[in-house]
Amino acid sequence: MILEDVMVQAARAVSRHRLRSLLTTLGIVIGVASVILLTSIGEGARQHIVSEFTQFGTNLVSINPGHSETSGMPGLGGTVHELTLADMEALLRLRGVAKAVPVTMGTAPVEYGELMRNTFIYGSTSDGPEVWSMGVRQGRFLPAGDLRRGSPVAVLGPTLKRELFGEANALGEHVRIAGQRFRVIGVMAPQGQFLGFDIDDAAYVPVALSMPLFNRDDLQEIDLLIANTSLIDAVAESMRELLIDRHHGEEDFTITTQTGMLESFGRIIDVVSGSVGGIGAISLLVGAIGILTMMWITVNERTAEIGLAKAIGATPRQILALYLAEAAMLSGAGGILGLLAGFGASRLLHAAVPGLPVHTPPLYVALALAVSVLVGLVSGLLPARRAARLDPVVALGAE
Repeated sequence: MILEDVMVQAARAVSRHRLRSLLTTLGIVIGVASVILLTSIGEGARQHIVSEFTQFGTNLVSINPGHSETSGMPGLGGTVHELTLADMEALLRLRGVAKAVPVTMGTAPVEYGELMRNTFIYGSTSDGPEVWSMGVRQGRFLPAGDLRRGSPVAVLGPTLKRELFGEANALGEHVRIAGQRFRVIGVMAPQGQFLGFDIDDAAYVPVALSMPLFNRDDLQEIDLLIANTSLIDAVAESMRELLIDRHHGEEDFTITTQTGMLESFGRIIDVVSGSVGGIGAISLLVGAIGILTMMWITVNERTAEIGLAKAIGATPRQILALYLAEAAMLSGAGGILGLLAGFGASRLLHAAVPGLPVHTPPLYVALALAVSVLVGLVSGLLPARRAARLDPVVALGAE
């Protein structure tokens, strides 16, 4: 009996009981489909998060007031010393730091004529576009100059510009931000959204003017551009030591690197993937029990057939191969149906919720199919061995 004969006989045996075969593979179908669906959501979320953060570059370091281990969330108070412009100037002198931008932020009304829009206002400096990997579509960004003195100029995001000026030219016009008059000198290039926030719906003003605008004498964040990605960890440690020294021995700040943040999200996704694997494993276990039960029943039903096959010369190895092929065919069919169900469910979910990123990793597809076939082989091994060991005389007399 050659391999082709084994596969033909196995296919005939499976097709002889179509409904029973379909119900037997249901556990495999559910297990594979759940793995494909949930890993597609997880991988889509991971890629979305990575793209969101890497749009600002991978060599960016952010420093916020407050220590995340003591105050819970950076930037929400509870610090001994606030971050200041002097801190930023000291950090900028560190080796490996290419650029630095002080940041203050808040919401305020922006008015032009009779139109008004309440939006985010960012206090920054001329190095903002380079540090944040952002472009200016029209005009220019904030001018360089003394950090502590700024001209009343503003740069608008494209959404804010469109809402206030429509298609008209905004350069040279004056807007009022929180009641103060600013001259528009630039319009940013479109950036899209970041974690659900419209980056384009914002205005940028000199940090020296934004601090009194929001009644602050400190910074909410310092963003630093590192000269080389490979230096990030070493430079971040130098920043930590410098700020501890400047803050009288207190580590009352939080340093966040892009790579560190992505690693944290990666660990979260890994936990989710592990949970998905557990769900799939339970379903596959149910499917394995189903295949084991069906194959055991099949051996009992076909005892006389097995005896006849062995009486005319079939070897135990050929009988074993035949029943293992049946088990592998059942689980393989379940795996394929599970893949189709998983792909279909993920596409329907994405169509129903367009904002939900969905991406199916090819590796998980291959692993899901391979594991489903392996489950079938393992669960079918015991019944196949039982069939191969039957005595032909006893088996023929079973009828």
